[in-house]
Amino acid sequence: MEDILNFLRSVQRNNNREWFNANKDLYLNAKQKFDNIAQEIIYGVGEFDASCRNLTLKDCTYRFYRDTRFSKDKTPYKTHFGVYVCPKGKKSMWAGYYFHIEPQGANYLGTHMLGCGSYMPDNSMLRCIREEIFSNGENYLSSIKKAKDFYLCKEPTLKKLPKEIPSSKYDEYIKLKTQLLEMDIDENFLMDKNLVKNVVKEFKSCYDFVSFINNAISFVGNY
Repeated sequence: MEDILNFLRSVQRNNNREWFNANKDLYLNAKQKFDNIAQEIIYGVGEFDASCRNLTLKDCTYRFYRDTRFSKDKTPYKTHFGVYVCPKGKKSMWAGYYFHIEPQGANYLGTHMLGCGSYMPDNSMLRCIREEIFSNGENYLSSIKKAKDFYLCKEPTLKKLPKEIPSSKYDEYIKLKTQLLEMDIDENFLMDKNLVKNVVKEFKSCYDFVSFINNAISFVGNY
């Protein structure tokens, strides 16, 4: 893990092609070590969530090279590594489990974190999720409580309740535009010899929440 963190800090300070090309061996070493961790996490998630079995690294990890075509930030490389384990892989838009490594103050999230759920689902998904919360709000809240080390992301949110959903005691949750549980982690967490075991354990505590969201998404019919 130390090699991964040192590499990401170096990219944070030297985010240019000249430095990267001169130090590509550092990238390849860090990438291989992160891929090994990611592969173990993918397998571990599949052990408790059958919908995430038989996924590959390609299904769940991302390119390190940034797409700068439509961005004001023209730095060519990311300052983080991440693995997102969800049914049918990262492009499917299903809810899942995300592990993120990024030095403090870097230009994406600027922190290490675990995230479970669905980030900014599309309108058809959101409608189904909101209807499910309205109908089964107690199960929704219970699933959040089970993830005791996580907190529910409360932004972004609608100012008003969607017209198609009647008012209820779950209004604040129905207004949310994203359904995501987050857990901040520090370098002590990352450096622990039981890192993968600990990550999988934390993800498992979010299984009911992820399943609740995916059950709602399943009613969309196009995924």
